[in-house]
Amino acid sequence: MILGKLRDQLVALLVLLVIWFVAASVVNSSLLPGPQEVADSMYTEWNQGRLLENLLVTLQRVAISFTCAMLLGGLMGVLMGRIKVVNRILDPFLIMLLNIPALVVIILLYIWFGLVEAAAVAAVIINKMPNVAVTLREGARMYDPELEEMAKAYKFSFKQKFFDLWWPQLFPYVMVATRSGLALIWKIVLVVELLGRSDGVGFQLHLAFQVFDVATILAYSFAFIAVVQMIEWFGLQPLEKYATRWQRGDQRD
Repeated sequence: MILGKLRDQLVALLVLLVIWFVAASVVNSSLLPGPQEVADSMYTEWNQGRLLENLLVTLQRVAISFTCAMLLGGLMGVLMGRIKVVNRILDPFLIMLLNIPALVVIILLYIWFGLVEAAAVAAVIINKMPNVAVTLREGARMYDPELEEMAKAYKFSFKQKFFDLWWPQLFPYVMVATRSGLALIWKIVLVVELLGRSDGVGFQLHLAFQVFDVATILAYSFAFIAVVQMIEWFGLQPLEKYATRWQRGDQRD
């Protein structure tokens, strides 16, 4: 199943590559470099060590921000979904966080705390956390009350309730928050790096923008997109398949 999905996605990418090559050939401008020019730029950046170094820096920020946003936002969302008083108290703050532009949060934290790493990471966490909370709040609200009654009747331990009752019901919402989180967080991280850091993919995009080097901009963008796609193919999809195997009647390890 997974191999079939990978094949279909690779075919779609190949079609896009052909369209890109044809468009670049027709336009014939440095503002729209072809696949070969972008590949050459990527090789140059890699060969000089800049591509890997900046990718790792950005991935570190993404990993820290993503983990903190999922934990804090998940806890907030579950509590709001299960406890009405908590939901009434925190809902105005959640709405406010959802509607504050990401750029405003980044600028304010840089002004208040300076151009430091902690401010950069905190800005990303604050921008992503409310989205996670909203998603998991809906998941917590969908808990089956009959299963809760069954757990009480059979005197489930906390461990049994968590792994056999709560987690299976919440897992689809966690996957939604995870996928949307990865897609959103790395974009915010790039803005954070562009505005106030001296390393990372965002900083390199800023340097390339100053000289209108579109090939380098695309090289760094595609490199990071490739990393995120690998996480999806070889991390999230197998995890989702394993965690939902009971729905297909497949109980084998």
